[in-house]
Amino acid sequence: MALNYVWLGFFLISFVVAVGRLVFLHDTAVFSTVMNGMFDSAKTGAEISLGLAGIMTFWLGIMKVGEQGGMISILARWVDPFFSRLFPEIPKKHPAMGSILMNFSANALGLDNAATPVGLKAMKQLQELNPEPEVATNAQIMFLVLNTAGITLIPTSVIALRIAAGSANAADIFIPTMIGTLISFMSGLLAVALYQRINLLKAPILIAFAGFGLLLAAIFYLMRLVPSDQIATYTAFIGGFIIFSVIVSFLGLAAIKKINVYDVFIDGAKEGFQVSITIIPYLVTMLVAISAFRNTGCMDYVLDILRAIFAFTGMNTAFVEALPVGLMKSLSGGAARALMVDILKTHGADSFVGRLASIIQGSTETTFYVLAVYFGSVNIKKTKYALTCGLIADAVGIIAAIILAYIFFPLT
Repeated sequence: MALNYVWLGFFLISFVVAVGRLVFLHDTAVFSTVMNGMFDSAKTGAEISLGLAGIMTFWLGIMKVGEQGGMISILARWVDPFFSRLFPEIPKKHPAMGSILMNFSANALGLDNAATPVGLKAMKQLQELNPEPEVATNAQIMFLVLNTAGITLIPTSVIALRIAAGSANAADIFIPTMIGTLISFMSGLLAVALYQRINLLKAPILIAFAGFGLLLAAIFYLMRLVPSDQIATYTAFIGGFIIFSVIVSFLGLAAIKKINVYDVFIDGAKEGFQVSITIIPYLVTMLVAISAFRNTGCMDYVLDILRAIFAFTGMNTAFVEALPVGLMKSLSGGAARALMVDILKTHGADSFVGRLASIIQGSTETTFYVLAVYFGSVNIKKTKYALTCGLIADAVGIIAAIILAYIFFPLT
């Protein structure tokens, strides 16, 4: 229901604003701009969905081998003490636990191409436990909110963009980004836990977060030993090594158990293509609405209002220039990335605004995209409080990023 109102709101507000621009500003090109943008977004949505077909076909084939070979069950047992507290509806040793773990791991390493198909596989497995196929379950909502607020240990792509923009120390946003993404993750987890009345003060959960804190400290120490212009190369190597090792372990264990790996892979691969087709209408639906909102200037008006409000209260408004990245990131990852690149070029990669935009880009997620694609892949129509919790995580993540930017990069 929430997505329904948001989607309608994008169109209605955009139309009113477009009419206003025509009447008061004599902008006769506004409607053609909006329609061209919507058509381009519809095309983009279909291209993204079809572009996922190959990688999803491959990964869902690998996941099928992992299920049949038993590696997914092994992973599920490893994470059961932690995830069983967050996902009490999932039966013990269910393969969805392993898929969820792999999705979170791929997101943490910045491996989006691996995270999406594995995440869609997890949604399908969770859907098999759903007594009401059109209504999101607690487990599906928890998974998606944590996915949209997912922890990114190494913002590889952001660092690479900063290097390309001429930053003197492209990795200087590493620590604030890690802290920001952890805060976003925790806020999303807390929001869903409150809705679902989950007690987070349990030993497995507390131990898991203590371990995560130690991992962050270790990564920070190791990254200090690596030249900033080589971080993207090293993280790409580490990520590629881990993922390829997972693939080989899946295939190897299945082969040891004398399973026909090729036939099993083909069976799983067939599911990947079908999933990519299924998500087309959901993704196109959301992207065209976002395009209308952006091309009518609604986003610019929102920023102008925010800038005036913060200036009236006497606050420093330097951060407002980077807000488009945060506001757009919830709507479209590609558009947010483009806005970030524009800010780096306009203000400089090592400016306060450039650094803040980089932190926001690395510590927040594309909530509307994730909800549209993941829920769409299993034909969920009633998402309940998923959008609310996802946006809470986004909002907290943006606020945290702003505060962290002022702490780590104070204005002179």
